[in-house]
Amino acid sequence: MVNNNRLNKISDFIIVDDNDKLKTCCTQAMRKNFITLDTEFVRVRTFYPKLGLIQLYDGDVVSLIDPLVITDFTPFIKLLKNQNVIKVLHACSEDLDVFKHAFNTLPEPMLDTQVMAQFLGAGNSAGLATLLKQYFGFEMDKGATRTDWLIRPLSEKQLNYAVADVAYLYPLYQLLAQKLQKNFWILAAYEDCQALVAKLNCPVEPEKLFRKMPQAQKLQDLALYRLQRLTAWRYVEARDRDLALNFVVKAENLWKVAKYGAKNNFDLLELGLHPQEVRINGKKILRILEECAKADPFEYPVWDKFLYKVSGYKQLTQDLRQQIRKNFTIFLCHSDEYFNYFKLAPIGFRKTSETIRTELFSNKKLIDGFLKWYYLDGQDKAKLPNLLKGWRKPIGKKLLNYMKTR
Repeated sequence: MVNNNRLNKISDFIIVDDNDKLKTCCTQAMRKNFITLDTEFVRVRTFYPKLGLIQLYDGDVVSLIDPLVITDFTPFIKLLKNQNVIKVLHACSEDLDVFKHAFNTLPEPMLDTQVMAQFLGAGNSAGLATLLKQYFGFEMDKGATRTDWLIRPLSEKQLNYAVADVAYLYPLYQLLAQKLQKNFWILAAYEDCQALVAKLNCPVEPEKLFRKMPQAQKLQDLALYRLQRLTAWRYVEARDRDLALNFVVKAENLWKVAKYGAKNNFDLLELGLHPQEVRINGKKILRILEECAKADPFEYPVWDKFLYKVSGYKQLTQDLRQQIRKNFTIFLCHSDEYFNYFKLAPIGFRKTSETIRTELFSNKKLIDGFLKWYYLDGQDKAKLPNLLKGWRKPIGKKLLNYMKTR
């Protein structure tokens, strides 16, 4: 545990509430090697997050940027794009979504301290307060998390909370980066963070969203086609009206309509749809159902062969995890392929196996992705799983060799 008195004092902060202040704030930040960022927003009934505040800490002063009054965000957008300044966030997925919607720009280069902590033994979703407690013995006040960030003026409690998020993140990042740089894992963490940015840059395909709907795999043929069409419609409707998905039609109600069908508004009500859902969207839903009834069965979507139907699937996943554990220390300490990938000299890399967790290789999502590629995707090189890409490739190749010889 590190003793850091800086955590016991809230940093100085300024309110950035006009274009000139924003330009000054971003100009100062451009001179730094890294900054910490956070956002506060409201997303209750809307499809898009409503940005209420941006926090930026450059190591000297915390800037609380008010998006409700600033009219020219050009300096901030330039900062997000500046390749010489690392943007540090924690649990960044929602923040990235905010930046994407508000500025059509994502922070690059970016490092997420939640991702970095995984390489030092933390779980997949360690919170900022948890890491501050672990590394500094510091108790962070999270009392203002659920307040309304669109109201003005912001309360003193809100301001202190907003300042703390980026002020405490700063020394945490410094500590994690120092630890990771000793064994070069900072490069692997950076690659995983850039993958998060790249994922958000991929366009959403509404016609594929039905696969993620609850209980979707219980439907087949016409019912599955209905779900595909209804789910795509709901997404576009929510996006265009800036309305949360379940405020268009609840997911469970959409599934019932897909499974049982309906011929009129009375049928929709009988299935459990709220009268408001039927009043606003009933005609649109019924029209989609009519179109589905006329469709050629050739248009019906089909499920990929389920992984769990692969012979010995459960035992196979256990065997692969065992292979990872078996080769783990060898890979971490002696993998020339890892060093070649990052163009590093193989020195100072002997103790990494004492910290990094096997879950970075063997979590269910990674294993299933590997097996899906091996059994269901025809081992298509254009669809390589994450275990056969980037810094994980040496372990993935060992698993591939094992699959070929087992």
